[in-house]
Amino acid sequence: MKMYKNLLVSVLLSTALAGCSMFGGDEMSGGSDATNGTSGVNTSGVDSGSAYTGHPLDDPSNPLSTKVIYFEFDSSAVASQYESVLAAHGAYLAANPGVSVVLEGHADERGTREYNIALSERRAKGVQNLISLQGAGRNQSEVVGFGEEKPASLGHDEQSWQLNRRVEIVYPAH
Repeated sequence: MKMYKNLLVSVLLSTALAGCSMFGGDEMSGGSDATNGTSGVNTSGVDSGSAYTGHPLDDPSNPLSTKVIYFEFDSSAVASQYESVLAAHGAYLAANPGVSVVLEGHADERGTREYNIALSERRAKGVQNLISLQGAGRNQSEVVGFGEEKPASLGHDEQSWQLNRRVEIVYPAH
């Protein structure tokens, strides 16, 4: 039931955000065909409103700069605080069909190796589902579950485990 509630919240949030200037360009940008002059990548769906002139994936004021999604212990549910970030990544991918992303799922060291690989894959698939709701094609994302094999932190305490329970959004061509 919780999964359906999260999905419903995601759909409602997506619908609400679709009307925001972040996803549709604005009058100042000349409509929705704005592109980054150096890369030719469509950035109309990810206008952060800042004066940043680099790639939108690197703009610290743009939600696209957030490329790590953290999870609670033994959970693959995406926290509501990341829904706008994933909506931005989904809109970016939808606006740029030639761009792809690798969703790398990770887990902390607790649990068996097999369980952690499955959990990390479920986490990455959950992220994939949310970006797909924004129009990103399934062929634009690849899911990889690393389990506990590539920790962000080598400690054996709660602070380290929190850093290791994550999905990393990797744009290979960027």
